[in-house]
Amino acid sequence: MSVQLWTYLMVGITFTLYIGIAILSRAGSTKEFYVAGGGVSPLANGMATAADWMSAASFISMAGLISFIGFDGSVYLMGWTGGYVLLALLLAPYLRKFGKFTVPDFIGERYYSKTARIVAVLCALLVSFTYVAGQMRGVGVVFSRFLEVDINTGVIIGMIIVLFYAVLGGMKGITYTQVAQYCVLIFAFMVPAIFISIQMTGSPIPQLGMGAKGADGVYLLEKLNGLSTELGFAEYTKGTKSTLDVFAITAALMVGTAGLPHVIVRFFTVKRVRDARKSAGLALLFIAILYTTAPAVAVFARINLINTVSNQPYANMPAWFSNWEKTDLLTFEDKNGDGLIQYVAPPEINELTVDRDIMVLANPEIANLPAWVIALVAAGSLAAALSTAAGLLLVISASVSHDLIKNVFNPNISEKQELIAARLSAVGAVVVAGYFGINPPGFVAAVVALAFGLAAASIFPAIIMGIFNKKMNKEGAITGMVVGISLMLFYMLKFKFGVFDGGKAAVAGLKTQWWFGISPEGFGSMAMLINFVVSFIVNRFTAPVPEVVQEIVENIRIPSGAGKASH
Repeated sequence: MSVQLWTYLMVGITFTLYIGIAILSRAGSTKEFYVAGGGVSPLANGMATAADWMSAASFISMAGLISFIGFDGSVYLMGWTGGYVLLALLLAPYLRKFGKFTVPDFIGERYYSKTARIVAVLCALLVSFTYVAGQMRGVGVVFSRFLEVDINTGVIIGMIIVLFYAVLGGMKGITYTQVAQYCVLIFAFMVPAIFISIQMTGSPIPQLGMGAKGADGVYLLEKLNGLSTELGFAEYTKGTKSTLDVFAITAALMVGTAGLPHVIVRFFTVKRVRDARKSAGLALLFIAILYTTAPAVAVFARINLINTVSNQPYANMPAWFSNWEKTDLLTFEDKNGDGLIQYVAPPEINELTVDRDIMVLANPEIANLPAWVIALVAAGSLAAALSTAAGLLLVISASVSHDLIKNVFNPNISEKQELIAARLSAVGAVVVAGYFGINPPGFVAAVVALAFGLAAASIFPAIIMGIFNKKMNKEGAITGMVVGISLMLFYMLKFKFGVFDGGKAAVAGLKTQWWFGISPEGFGSMAMLINFVVSFIVNRFTAPVPEVVQEIVENIRIPSGAGKASH
């Protein structure tokens, strides 16, 4: 069968599975809609959390990003995995013990303020919509290539599928759908990686294959360094970022992980605090399978791409090349008219433009793997994008229906009315997410990294201070969140999108103007520090926290009867 037929078959089977699970586990109450009834097992929750976490950025974009920037891409590996350790140790058990449905719920109750809740909702919505933009772009990329439909049509199909199981099943449906999606995406990521590792080095373990010798007796990384420098690119195993920027990006991704509302809410779906810890540990294990394989996939893809296209006749390019050209994600411009592809670093003579997001998807085709493996990667990438999109849409839905309508504007709303409001909010969120998929703001990993920066700058400090500083008051937390997210938004718009500097065309030239040499992806860590400083200053000159709230914080942090927590 052809790749397209295999893709239709695999995507059809997996989509049917997701919809079937959603029907069987549909939510009948607000508790089931928001937190799956609170009775999910640690194993299932760990797999669901891993699927929620491993988005299109992890599956599609991260290895592609590493394949192009080499050593500098390690910041994504360190930040995103390290953040999970931070989440497991510092946040998950305490938030689970607090027992609220959402992050704005925690912030609103802890800081005894509707204003704090509203600010937290706005921050959560901003983070979630920024994140979901990357997921819908990933869906569009996959559909446009493998199902050979218009990218807008592909996004709409993805919207319909997500809408069905997110609106019908709520967190209950999403949880068990994400268990299935994890199985699909991890299998789809590992199978081609193992095949290509055997093909290039003889080793069935990609992590070992990356450091092994190829058929020519040369170590792969040594070979890639040579190929890169020959073409004018930086040496693959040497970084170009400053130490400060590497630290800032890694820190922003780590604390952003711990502040992501769609990840945090997963720890409210288990029965006990102990189960929350187990879920975090299992999720880290499941995530590590993909994250330790991604660098190997990046190396394999980069070598295969260079060997296939560099200085080769355009007329002799294999079918995969022309197939990706149709999507406009790979373009060739014969600048010197010799019919050969000049793939080099200097932009004035480079003739090939490759979108980073296609590397994982195109890798099996470049390596001439069987059609079913290529189709499997397509199904896996859709599972990754849709699983995270569903989690984000539920956060958006809960923020509107539970945190705004129920707890601010209409406290007397019935449970049935709240459930209707939640489903209508999810519909509205899907429409907005679809718009971002049709009008993508950038390649997937970059957009997602900015979402982490926004979470680090706004939500993370409020949660940490809410748990570990019982004297932090509402005025300090609210001011810190507003200042932190406003500063991050300004920096992002100025240096990532060139809003204040002549438009997007000017973005490439703004690097020299970065404050302290810190990129927009890393500035979330700076905005976070400013958030903390502002919060403590305002807290010092405003009213103290009521005793009853301080007792709540005591109860969150230590078991009953074990004495009092320290300040």
